[in-house]
Amino acid sequence: MAFDSIVSAVQDGQVDAGLLIHEGQITYSSLGLAKILDLGEAWGQDTGLPIPLGLDMVRRDLGEEVASLMVNSLRDSILFAFEHEDEALEYAMQFSRGIDRETCRKFVLMYVNEDTLDMGNEGEKALETLFSKALEKGIINTLPPIDLI
Repeated sequence: MAFDSIVSAVQDGQVDAGLLIHEGQITYSSLGLAKILDLGEAWGQDTGLPIPLGLDMVRRDLGEEVASLMVNSLRDSILFAFEHEDEALEYAMQFSRGIDRETCRKFVLMYVNEDTLDMGNEGEKALETLFSKALEKGIINTLPPIDLI
């Protein structure tokens, strides 16, 4: 089911429960829904680490020069958005599916923050933990290499 159909499917009784992503994580109660489990909170309680989401990746075969160009371009874009928060939020509002500005700001800041620029040692450990758990459960067959730039 498409993520943006889940709320109405639960409200209409088509399904008993659903996994909410995007702004649904913070708007569910105002829509008359109740939280059963927050997977991000559960991850944090289980590991003590931030949840490793939204990584930008570059194929190795594109080479170090392209990878560095991508890293620098993305960093510059993120820094620009930090320095021009109102303009960046105005842009993000185009994709907000009707939420108000402050809810949109709260949602964006959940994912675009200092960790976006550098996930640091804690973020790297979170990624390693995620891959180790996936390996233990048979979701992946080998641990992928982690090369952070």
